[in-house]
Amino acid sequence: MKHSVLFVLTALLALPLGMRAQVYMQTKSLNMIPWGTANLYVHQDGTEDAFSFGSTAGVGYEASNDVGNFWRIFIPQTEEEQRLADYTAPTYADDYRSLNDWSDRNEWELANVHDPTVMKAADGYYYMYQTDASYGNVHYASGGHYIGRRSKDLVHWEYVGTCMPKVPAWIRDSLNVYRKAMGLTASTVNWDDEAQFGWWAPCARKVNDNLYRMYYVVTLPGTITPNTAVGNPCFIGLMESTNPADSASWVDKGYVTTQYSDQGTDYEDKSAWGGYYRYNAIDPSYIITPEGEHWLIYGSWHSGFPAMQLDPSTGKSLKPHHLPWDAGNADAYGERIFTRYRNNRWQASEAPEGPYIQYDAENGYYYLFVAFDELSKCYNTRVLRSETIDGQYVDITDRSFTNGATNGDVYPVVTHPYKFGSNHGWVGISHCAVFDDGEGNWFYASQQRFPQNYNGDAYANAIMMGGVRRVLWTPSGWPVVLPERYGNVPQTPITEEDIVGGWQHINLEYIQGSDNDDSDHMDRSVDVTFNADHTISGAPFDGASWKLDSERNILTLSLSDGDVDLCLAREADWESNPRHATIVYAGYNTNETVPVTYWGKRVSSPSYADDAE
Repeated sequence: MKHSVLFVLTALLALPLGMRAQVYMQTKSLNMIPWGTANLYVHQDGTEDAFSFGSTAGVGYEASNDVGNFWRIFIPQTEEEQRLADYTAPTYADDYRSLNDWSDRNEWELANVHDPTVMKAADGYYYMYQTDASYGNVHYASGGHYIGRRSKDLVHWEYVGTCMPKVPAWIRDSLNVYRKAMGLTASTVNWDDEAQFGWWAPCARKVNDNLYRMYYVVTLPGTITPNTAVGNPCFIGLMESTNPADSASWVDKGYVTTQYSDQGTDYEDKSAWGGYYRYNAIDPSYIITPEGEHWLIYGSWHSGFPAMQLDPSTGKSLKPHHLPWDAGNADAYGERIFTRYRNNRWQASEAPEGPYIQYDAENGYYYLFVAFDELSKCYNTRVLRSETIDGQYVDITDRSFTNGATNGDVYPVVTHPYKFGSNHGWVGISHCAVFDDGEGNWFYASQQRFPQNYNGDAYANAIMMGGVRRVLWTPSGWPVVLPERYGNVPQTPITEEDIVGGWQHINLEYIQGSDNDDSDHMDRSVDVTFNADHTISGAPFDGASWKLDSERNILTLSLSDGDVDLCLAREADWESNPRHATIVYAGYNTNETVPVTYWGKRVSSPSYADDAE
């Protein structure tokens, strides 16, 4: 502890005599403790090294204020530093079962989030909508669909209501038109039983300050006939609003598209996994290009994702839709822009699905975010990019997936199940929304689940906490998602002093698996230390060196196989108790045969060899 004592005493002596200032003590675990506006005193109880801090002269040693618990004294010099010193991290619990009743919805914050979409409206609020889902299905009490909530800071959220009261009549009518053309009788679906329908994955965007559009999915129960495993078609529809603050203002505009089949009405002998539908009409992503074109990207496994151009005035397809099995009408349902495996009708176990597209003017690319694998455990996110809306979409290895690849693993991995330290960790982190604040700052939002059997609950992975994360950019123009959820931490300059100390590092690598095995499929952290002499200790970086570009907030690791640039930011440490601000990094090592994503967060102050003396 002697080194710590000397460090602290030196800092105290650096203060002008008698100075009264707002003083903060930062513990070795990085917690910031306000000391108040007062003179500082160091007390000793007569025992060697038994020193403590106090604000009053002449008092005795206090173990709780032992200097060995602290790393540094911090006196804010700027308004931004003051904000950082006073920062309070979010306090709401991740395990929200005690607040899961429908009557508690105003206290949910980001509890019960599944397949979110987020848009920023003209009133300054971010609005989030989602798949109908909740722990214990408490949302059934709402009497409506597509739960809405809003936030000014992306941290604290308030419930605003549901957007759709019941199954739109046009879905029943459209289904029966198709059934009649197939030579089938009218559907026997009970249209009054709302619980048997699926209300999935909306996408909401601002068209202008007075118009907002939300594309949504309704899946139907049952199969085309009792003699087939092929399910009834699902439908993508459109709602519009002029004021999202009023959830009742959403007006349904009807049919946009349905599942397209390139196999005519040859459905009787198809299995549930036979890929009867070429394009699956789920998970819409709506985008307006810089040229003013409107597009809908949608779909899942089967044959991939099509891009459908829309009429800007209506939000509907530019090309007329006829019967969805009419081979001469295929282009009305869009042109394929992504498929995982070449010449493979069934893409994977569960996904790819959940396409979400965003354009970045600075880099000049459309970025396509894609969900991979089954959703309860292995769910993870990949990203591709293209200079044009309709492809070619390539990954970071420069392989095109517009027409599929023989190796269907897209890189980089953007999110993946993970675990920092002894925390419970998270699985099922995907099906994202990617959005911006209008000022060039990007964000990623998705659900995330507890691992199976957490807290003794075999179904705890059905607890879906919403997670909003910042998106930063590598020097080569690829987006990285930060490992910690967004906490609105003040972004004061990051210095070398901020880097030195203990970190938890994760190689965010793809672990393929199934929801039927015993693995949690999480990538786990290891401890590494960034030393003051710019070396790194601890696997996988032992013996490597580091340097900081404080202007760009880039931390460069010099490894045996080449340099790796990591994006730095201040974020909340959601795993610490109490939660507090820390520093995180994210980046891609493309020097490896298979690109590896790096996630890390700082967890402790520098350690000193003589602390144990």
